[in-house]
Amino acid sequence: MAITEPRTQTAGEDQGAIEELHEVFTAQKAAFLKDTYPSVAERRSRLEALTGMVVTHRDRIHEALREDFAVHPDALSDMVEVLTVMGRAAFAHQHLEEWMQPESRETDPNFYGTTRAAIVQQPKGVVGNMSPWNFPFDLSLGPLVDILAAGNRAILKPSEYTPACAELLREMVSATYDRDLVAVVTGGLELAKVFPTLRWDHLLYTGNTEVGRLIAKAAAENLTPLTLELGGKSPAFVLDDAVDDLAVGNILGTKMIKNGQMCIAPDFAFVPRGRLDEFVEIAQRLYHERTPEYAASEDCTGIISERHFERVRGLLDEARNGGARVVDLGSERADPATRRMPMALIIDPDESLRVMREEIFGPILPVKTYDDVEEAIEYVNSRERPLGLYVFSAHESAAQDVLDRTVSGGAAVNACAAQGALPSLGFGGVGHSGSGRHHGIDGFREFSNPRGVVFRGEGGMLDAFLPPYGPETQALIGSIFGG
Repeated sequence: MAITEPRTQTAGEDQGAIEELHEVFTAQKAAFLKDTYPSVAERRSRLEALTGMVVTHRDRIHEALREDFAVHPDALSDMVEVLTVMGRAAFAHQHLEEWMQPESRETDPNFYGTTRAAIVQQPKGVVGNMSPWNFPFDLSLGPLVDILAAGNRAILKPSEYTPACAELLREMVSATYDRDLVAVVTGGLELAKVFPTLRWDHLLYTGNTEVGRLIAKAAAENLTPLTLELGGKSPAFVLDDAVDDLAVGNILGTKMIKNGQMCIAPDFAFVPRGRLDEFVEIAQRLYHERTPEYAASEDCTGIISERHFERVRGLLDEARNGGARVVDLGSERADPATRRMPMALIIDPDESLRVMREEIFGPILPVKTYDDVEEAIEYVNSRERPLGLYVFSAHESAAQDVLDRTVSGGAAVNACAAQGALPSLGFGGVGHSGSGRHHGIDGFREFSNPRGVVFRGEGGMLDAFLPPYGPETQALIGSIFGG
């Protein structure tokens, strides 16, 4: 069944959800104090349960995604919402014992004797995760892998824009974990406002920059540590030697994932001015060869809501009405009933257009031309730092030069969005595109307290710090300054 707008919570429903949140939060805080350092075996067992949960509910995950998005490819559901979570859990399971080992730090035996020092990764406690609608299982359960691997407890707050997925997530988690270990609370705006105000031991929010700023302000009242996974306009640099099927096909194909509703999708492409017509011709050819009638196919995900569908169409209309050259890659028409749209290019759009000022989150690719790559680099560096940045070139040194002279949360060469798929590679933003990392050891450390611990041994001069400062202390100071 298709939906046109997210279900609106009533005040009563949200009040009940808020009360449940406080109740579960209190229970998890108490449970953590009774088990502040779960063993390797306990943590692995929790990860195994997570893997079993997504495998068992695979078909229902497909159904929930189709219900919320009107159309959603089952293959994409498997690749991103099921297999990605499984891959992260398997990677953490494999490396967990290694990650938990204390990391020795050097001590000077002349001063400290046999004293030892180490960083011990200590669980933080109770972690909140406010996840978005575009990947409702991956961005709820993927970070949960890191949270559980680090020995924490968690409360998940999925987006109200995907009510079917949120309810299934709640059912899955409650059937798999005790609520004082992992729980899901569902609700609307009032719940979302209250969620970041609790005294979390760590809080993760994935979404847009404007809301991220509000989350940060609310969390600041309790000095809550934050991981913010935001967005921004991620550029794709196509260098002069890379205007070919590989580059154009990867940019377009990545833009088609979820019909553009992905935070690390390329938001616009830079193309050499003299190669623009070639770029457009390749795009048209590849679209017709690889994805004919794309917007009428089951491979095209529906736009999440009627309001967002109209917003994306409005971006195109504004560009057309403003005199921009719009290249429709397909002959299909946008379908309001299923909220599917074909791909379109906007050539050298004016900077005043919303398509160049807002994150697009739809099947539109602005194409900007440049005469010298220096222009493109200066353009990116003069704006907020993006979540992703992509460079296409046959020469790695040329691609590396662009990477060295720009800043972004993550990057990829001759590919788009690959940096968000590896379970071993830390993922996150910088500046307005976010802060903090999850995935792999970086996620394990993000949700851990790197506790510095000293184990005093024999000998050394530690007592020289203690009053009274007599001959021993003066001898130490003299040995350093020669006095």
